Amino acid sequence: MSYYDGFVAAVPTANRDVYASHARKAWDDMFAPAGAVGMVETWGEEVPEGELTSFPKAVQCKSDESIVFSWIEWPDRATRDAAWSKMMEDPGAMQDMPFDGKRMIYGGFAPIVSVRA
Repeated sequence: MSYYDGFVAAVPTANRDVYASHARKAWDDMFAPAGAVGMVETWGEEVPEGELTSFPKAVQCKSDESIVFSWIEWPDRATRDAAWSKMMEDPGAMQDMPFDGKRMIYGGFAPIVSVRA
């Protein structure tokens, strides 16, 4: 069964193209070779700040930043766990991120409903 990694990050709006290039390189160099079957990177266009919680609040988004919502699809959790273990052994794997990775939120998710038209 598929397994997903989900991410929300605040990226400097001026770094949109740099971020897109970074994501493509991460796919080519890390995620695809490690067995991921897909990756989606989305740039926030309508991401309101909530009163109690919201994507902007969760990542402490600043006025000159935009929200990125992303996910990686893996064939199964075992492939994902092995890939992340290997990537974390590489000290250069997560360098040169065009955003503050300390404010990124992420997690692993097992699907419970999946539908398509």
